Amino acid sequence: MIGALVLILLLFLINQILFNGFEKKHKFFSKKLMNWLFFYHLVFFGVYYTYALYNASDSKMYYERPQLLDSWGEYFGTSTTFIDFISWPFINFFGFSYEMMMVLFSWFGYLGFLYAYLFFRENISVKVKVFKLDFLVLILFLPNMHFWTASLGKGAPIFMGLMMFAYAIKDPKNRWGALILSSFITYYIRPHVFLFVAAGAVLGYMTGREKIALWKKMVIYIGMVGSLLLVQDTILGMAGLNESENLVEGFEQFSEDRGGELAKSGSGVDMANYPMVIKLFTFWFRPLFFDAPGLLGLIVSFENLIYLLLFFKIIKKDFISFLRKSPVSVKMSITVFLLASIAMSFVMSNLGIIMRQKSMVMYFLFFVIFYYMAQKRYDRILKIKKIRSLRLKHFEKHNV
Repeated sequence: MIGALVLILLLFLINQILFNGFEKKHKFFSKKLMNWLFFYHLVFFGVYYTYALYNASDSKMYYERPQLLDSWGEYFGTSTTFIDFISWPFINFFGFSYEMMMVLFSWFGYLGFLYAYLFFRENISVKVKVFKLDFLVLILFLPNMHFWTASLGKGAPIFMGLMMFAYAIKDPKNRWGALILSSFITYYIRPHVFLFVAAGAVLGYMTGREKIALWKKMVIYIGMVGSLLLVQDTILGMAGLNESENLVEGFEQFSEDRGGELAKSGSGVDMANYPMVIKLFTFWFRPLFFDAPGLLGLIVSFENLIYLLLFFKIIKKDFISFLRKSPVSVKMSITVFLLASIAMSFVMSNLGIIMRQKSMVMYFLFFVIFYYMAQKRYDRILKIKKIRSLRLKHFEKHNV
């Protein structure tokens, strides 16, 4: 455990170096907020570590597997294998203990929140309050998000990859390193999620309201579509569809088989015959008290209620028109969120797995909600300023 404490101190110092760099690039950057967020995230590392000591946890297998083979290269591959590939040098070369690996991956999860903060604040300068709290602070400190990104496994690095990508795509010319790294991480951990991200980026750049040079749009389009063509066999292979003659029927069969397997556990729900709307509601907002699996499920239910209340914020008549006029970042986010939600709602039939899996994509929904509310507030501010200006002109005209 001493090694884990030393590593925490080292990572804290690395954070300060990162913060100094971001502070120079972004005037809005708050080192104080990010340090508080780091300590808050460490609390959930402690919670998850304690939970793993007394319960079955995949983190233990993720620590044991990289020690089975002597060759690092044999672990290079997609999905679970890639996590072993990341872990191998730290365990076998640097001698990291289980606790140190938990800290390291927890830090990866924290970096996801750091990039989420940058993604939100760079694109949305207007402050918005919800439930009398700052919107951004509220979503950055949601406990369920931290719990599932504070341990050795897929959750932390995939979240880091997605949020790094969202930040980098804003300025691909100057952030190409982060863009390539985040794409690499996302693809090798979850190839199908990379498909959604690439589709979102292409749609966003093709239809966003910003005036972007045609050549820039074509670079993004060719880059993302080219990448998908190169890795299509791997993506289809994840669902056993690489040799299927009918992709639709193949996916339906895969969904049915996968959903049936997941529904066998204690927290399983039979979603096979649910209408699409109910499937999505289940994926986004359940458990909700009445079907919470255990104490953890009850805690998550409070957070799901917050998700639901936030979602109601965009159930407005003008939301569709807002989407049509929205910028690249919003259209990319809503595309990634909906595609991932639809795909995963077909195969997720276990509330425990749903609680963990949706942490990957919920921040894209939060971004859309935040941008919508900020736009509404900004429009109100402009309207008030215009009215005041007209009143002032009227006053001056009649008092000359």
